[in-house]
Amino acid sequence: MYVALRIELAADADHVWNMLRSPEAAAEIYAPVMILHPETDPPARWSTGDAVTVRLTSLGIPVGRQLIDVRLRRRGTTRIFEDVGKPLSGALARVTSWRHRMAVTPLGDGRCIYRDRLDVSAGPLTPLLWIGLWTVWQWRGARIRRLATAPTP
Repeated sequence: MYVALRIELAADADHVWNMLRSPEAAAEIYAPVMILHPETDPPARWSTGDAVTVRLTSLGIPVGRQLIDVRLRRRGTTRIFEDVGKPLSGALARVTSWRHRMAVTPLGDGRCIYRDRLDVSAGPLTPLLWIGLWTVWQWRGARIRRLATAPTP
């Protein structure tokens, strides 16, 4: 099962890529629906091999711990951010497979395509999980649109 977004953004691909590599921006993308509490200091910018465990709360309720384990790569002009981590505890620990990829492709004229896909399985609980994840992904899409087109200080 998967949830996915494909959004054309009126933002430069470099700007969106830098946003994806920012742990601070990742926290903003989920907030206030989901709050990420890093157990150790995250890097200023994600790089391949960076790994951080976060505690997650949703609307103030503990959801569990998640390992974020980053891999960055390119395919042509597309830059790909992949989180090969996994849920470690709590409700999400029922997940048996997890693959999260985000990609940014420049279109020119200061625009880009942003793609965000999470492939996930939790056995017979997968359909219930999908409902929650679909809702979170809609929130992510709205937040990414807003953050990508916000003026930078």
